Amino acid sequence: MITAISLRPAHAGEEGAKMYTLEQGIKDALENNWSVKAKKEKVSESEFAEKEAKAGFYPEFSTSYSYTRLYKVTTVKLSGMEVEMGDHNNYQWDAAVTQPIFTGYALTSAHELAKLGIDQSKAAIELEKLDLALSIKEAYFNILKADKAVGVAKSAVDSLEAHLAVAKNFYDVGMIPVNDMLKAEVELANAQHTYIKAQNDARLARVSFNVLLSRSVDDSYEIEDILIYTPESPDFNACLEKALKGRPEIKSIELSDSQIDQQIRLAKSSYYPNAAFTAKYIKAGDTPDVSGSAYQMANQWQATVGLSWTFWDWDKSKSSVRQVESQKKQLAQTRKTIEDGIRLELKSAILGLKEAEEKIPTAKKAVDQAEENLRVSEERYKAQVTTSTEVLDAQSLLSQARMNYYSALYDHNLAKAGLLRAVGEY
Repeated sequence: MITAISLRPAHAGEEGAKMYTLEQGIKDALENNWSVKAKKEKVSESEFAEKEAKAGFYPEFSTSYSYTRLYKVTTVKLSGMEVEMGDHNNYQWDAAVTQPIFTGYALTSAHELAKLGIDQSKAAIELEKLDLALSIKEAYFNILKADKAVGVAKSAVDSLEAHLAVAKNFYDVGMIPVNDMLKAEVELANAQHTYIKAQNDARLARVSFNVLLSRSVDDSYEIEDILIYTPESPDFNACLEKALKGRPEIKSIELSDSQIDQQIRLAKSSYYPNAAFTAKYIKAGDTPDVSGSAYQMANQWQATVGLSWTFWDWDKSKSSVRQVESQKKQLAQTRKTIEDGIRLELKSAILGLKEAEEKIPTAKKAVDQAEENLRVSEERYKAQVTTSTEVLDAQSLLSQARMNYYSALYDHNLAKAGLLRAVGEY
């Protein structure tokens, strides 16, 4: 069955507090968690980097203004006289447009790298979401475990208080020795101590859940309990095939491989010549308004097509290419390591799921047996055919059996969560 339990026994809650389901907790965490938001901002950063790389294809416009003072100017002799053939004061303003024609595929590779960077950032978001969803599930079931521990501890306190009342009545009429009653008092005190600790653990579990949701640590709410379990029989090979196709880590490796291909292409761009076209409009003169002079034209145009090629650099370019090619080989080995890790993770998750599933019927049977054992022990004690120790031991066994049962149920759900994470789903 599925029931709703209140978190208020562990801390003061508010009437009408929000009911949280596991699905809602995951949804809110994926929307509000700070780490996810940071990863989303990284996508925006990558998009701006792509725009920056794309801008390299377009012409650049620039302008400049300069003043040069010549101490001496060129002179020539005419009719025995030295005549200056230049201006001491030289002002120049120019506006230029430069268009790359060929860069050895450097611009194309840089742009492709930037686009792959966007995809890489998106893959990082998916990985963050997968890890966050698993953390939310763990925190959610930790709350349920903690609340069940509070309930079990409270039940133990109530049972021991009732037992102590019976023991006191027997002591008052001289039916049991004082140490029998004192033993019941000590066990009750220990149970109360356990109850207080369980309440504090439940508060801490909620704090962890609130942090993952990026909420105030003091926020209160109710949470839906999950006591039902469905037997699972996952196929390892089918899960592995899905994981190797859908895991963000694999997608990230594939994107990194494509990035390295572009980095190799970028490194090889230095093998080719570079060509660019530049058009420039120039105004010059011997006054700040650049209106010309006897030796300078007021206006002129220039158009230049330039070609540059470094054909020998002592194997610098070749070494750069080899360096990136080595990174590609390293990445191939890294992928194998990741794939082996996924296989191990899947196998562990499937075995853990099976183990948790097998524990549930045994744990449930143990609870029934422990409840009956306590009932019989209490009746025997009331009939004074056994000692207080038997009742106290029976109560301890029941508390442990109940916690084992709840732990088995929640561990089964956590094992399913781990299997989904291993496959690449949440």
